[in-house]
This record gives sequence, C-alpha cells and structure tokens, in this order.
Amino acid sequence: MKTLLTSAALAAATLTTPAFATTQNYVLDASHSQIVFSYDHLGYSTTYGMFSGFEGEIAFNQEDPAASSVNVSFPVRTMLTGWEERFQHFMSGDFFDAAEDEMVTFTSTGIEVTGEDTALITGDLTLNGITKAVVLDAKLNQVGMHPMAEMPWAGFDATTTLLRSDFEVGAFAPFVSDEVEVMISIEAMQATE
Repeated sequence: MKTLLTSAALAAATLTTPAFATTQNYVLDASHSQIVFSYDHLGYSTTYGMFSGFEGEIAFNQEDPAASSVNVSFPVRTMLTGWEERFQHFMSGDFFDAAEDEMVTFTSTGIEVTGEDTALITGDLTLNGITKAVVLDAKLNQVGMHPMAEMPWAGFDATTTLLRSDFEVGAFAPFVSDEVEVMISIEAMQATE
C-alpha cells in the first residue's frame, strides 16, 4: 500500500511540474525578412523606405518565450528608398555617411511576454555608431513545418518608433519628422547544426 501511495504521489508531482522548456535556434531567411520605415515629410506626405539583407539568429523557446533571444544585423547600405537621389542623400554626411561594411545591429536584452502570441522585446540597437535601448512590440505569426522547405519555420512581426536625433541622423527636423515608424517582418528557419 505504501508503494502504491508513493507511486501515486510521484505521478501527481510529475503532472504538476512543468516540463523543461527547450530552446531552438533559428536562422533568419533573408529573402523573406524586411524592415519598412516611414516618416512625415513637411506634412505633405508619408515617405517610406526599407532595409533588407539580414543576418542573425533567434534562440526561440516556444514553451517559455521570455527565455528566448534575438541577434540581428544588416548593412546600412541595403536601404531601399525608391529613388536613387534620396538614397545617395541618406548615405551622405547629412545622414549616415555609411561605409560599405557598416552594419545596423539589434541584440535583445530581455523579453516580456504580454499575451498568448505577443511580447515586448527590449534590446540594444546600434545605428550610425550609436547604441540605444529600444523596445519592439512583437507578435509571433506562426511556428510550424514550412510546406515547401519541409523544415521547422517561424515568423514574427514587430513595430517600434525611433527618434532620428537619438542616432545623430536628425537632419531637417522638425520639417522632416524626427519620429520614424518602424515595421519589421521576419521569417526564420530552424538551424540544422
């Protein structure tokens, strides 16, 4: 009888003790990851641009998202503006004055889960040689088996607002808005190593 009670107690303890969560490493899919930014131009229009060319990885723990981490980088000169003269202006001394190999980087420092598929990701953003803490309002879109690649895949969206002046690229403010709205959408494949 004592053995039966002990076994029952152990079984109950096992059912109430959470399983150890595992972290899976995902590598960004550069062909399906982008950052779109927008800003107000003199009150007449909203101007858009985009960055691409991502490198990085996500250590994703689906059972305990707060234990996850993100590390992403991309070249400043991958900026797309839709107009070559604007791109050249952004790469001038008025704004980035970016070298060919200059990178924008983001490294998470903490994740606060806010819902079933949402979180606030705090991290260090380095842009124009300046590092500032920023918060991304993130959403998990989907985790599952990619139907064409036939491997585990994950997709996320996030938004944030940056001040250009924080990174010393605030030329022409306030006529060109200091605030820049940022929309991020990324896909990542589970690392094979």
